[in-house]
Amino acid sequence: MSQQPQLPSSYEDNNIATSTSNDKVTNLELTHEKIIIIDFGSQYTQLIGRKVRELNVYCEIYPYDKFNENTLKVSSGGENAEQDGWSFVRGVILSGSHHSVHDEHSPRVNEQVWNEIHKRQIPILGICFGAQMLAHLYGEQVVSSVIREYGRAHIQLTSNNEDTILSQLSGDSQVWMSHGDSILIKEEGSQLEIIAKSDSIPVAAFKVKGKKIFGVQFHPEVHHSHCGKLILSNFLKLAGCSCTWTPSHFIDETVKNLKQTIGESDHVVMALSGGVDSSVAAVLLQKAIGDRLHCIFVDNGLLRLNEFEQVLETYRDSLHLNVKGVEVSTLFYDALKGESDPEKKRKIIGAKFIEVFEKEAQQISNVKHLGQGTIYPDVVESIGGATIKSHHNVGGLPEKMHMKVVEPLRLLFKDEVRRVGKELGIPDNILLRHPFPGPGLGIRILGDITAEKVELLQKVDAIYVNSLKEEGLYNQIWQAGAILLPIHSVGVQGDGRTYEKVVALRAVTSVDGMTADIFHFPWEFLGKVSNKIINQVKGVNRVVYDISTKPPSTIEWE
Repeated sequence: MSQQPQLPSSYEDNNIATSTSNDKVTNLELTHEKIIIIDFGSQYTQLIGRKVRELNVYCEIYPYDKFNENTLKVSSGGENAEQDGWSFVRGVILSGSHHSVHDEHSPRVNEQVWNEIHKRQIPILGICFGAQMLAHLYGEQVVSSVIREYGRAHIQLTSNNEDTILSQLSGDSQVWMSHGDSILIKEEGSQLEIIAKSDSIPVAAFKVKGKKIFGVQFHPEVHHSHCGKLILSNFLKLAGCSCTWTPSHFIDETVKNLKQTIGESDHVVMALSGGVDSSVAAVLLQKAIGDRLHCIFVDNGLLRLNEFEQVLETYRDSLHLNVKGVEVSTLFYDALKGESDPEKKRKIIGAKFIEVFEKEAQQISNVKHLGQGTIYPDVVESIGGATIKSHHNVGGLPEKMHMKVVEPLRLLFKDEVRRVGKELGIPDNILLRHPFPGPGLGIRILGDITAEKVELLQKVDAIYVNSLKEEGLYNQIWQAGAILLPIHSVGVQGDGRTYEKVVALRAVTSVDGMTADIFHFPWEFLGKVSNKIINQVKGVNRVVYDISTKPPSTIEWE
């Protein structure tokens, strides 16, 4: 057996502090095989997780400085005894990073974690920086590249790869490179074996001799690496994964955990928005505890045209949820009167929602839990504290109402939520619905809010969204909406001069909302929808289309 590389003594033992560490959050443990992804700050880390999940293997993402030997301890129930969470780990993936291994404060795996991985002989895949870190720890050189590789490249296999991550690859495969450093492996005495090269670098991929430890200098998780899915699949097979992480599996396990966690008599209250996340979370909770789940759907007067009635009907008739509709639009309009500052509008809407929700929840007996539609990207972004994105939860309620938060979807990416929803039989009008901001039209009306402005924008938005559906464009777009601008423009209608309002249309494509590109409409569509809006909505005489990407702009205007 070759000697394991030792980590420098400067490595710190950091404690993880995720949103699950908050004693107000009920943690639903999944005790089955998993891949651990250690994040060193790569822009592609969540994409690694998504690709692994697509291959039907469950995975978890942890920042390198929040992951230690105690992180994977899980409760086995009963007397809250701890199980050995490492026994469920089949492999570890080390992400890329913008750092160099030579940086003074270059990120590293926690020393105790590293020793645990090697003691248990857990397979490892290092990607880009992760590969360079592995090579460095095994005594090889990592040097600044003479020719830096960014973008498309082609790798050539250099050895028999039947038992490596490059098994079944063709002799010349396109990959996506993004690195300024390169690995040099000495010809004699090395524990590493080169298994692929590129035109620019001698080491595009390597393996540790006699072990299931691999490194690649490229990013197999991105679309442009044509062999990426096969490489990740090979690693999962070498790690002994059974690849059984499916929506059906998730539903069965989550319902079982919810029953155990919530108990036989406790009740759960949950605010619904009409969106995908809260709706899927509610149906999962209902499967677990039935009518002990109490849903509240608030009409704050800032929803889309007829949305309150339509969504409430779907919840009751199609999903058979125990839901109460609360119409309080006047309360919100009065509170927002005269306010134009977007942050103050958000706070007013949020505070009023809490007030309404708390009043309704207090009328329900024996409520011990607050249900929420938090999903995995929110958890990953908030690791290190108990912050949950404001558009996914009722801020402050657990503290005020002494309830524990239960989040059935906190382990899923957005696309997985939709797949689970489909498995649960949730209709497409909920499942394929575009994201809609928590403050609703309150942040799509620039300036102060009035009932008249809301009615005008609802009509514009309805024409726009219905036109998208009629033209078969709706499902090609991540998010679309209309914005009422605080300006007037001169127009001509009939034989008269008009001086009326301007609306902007917004439509973007995205994977997760973190970045977004504009949707490239046919000009004919924009012309048609503009004419419809101006002809059918009194008070609007000009329509513009927003062609800003995120970044630098945001998807919403406020």
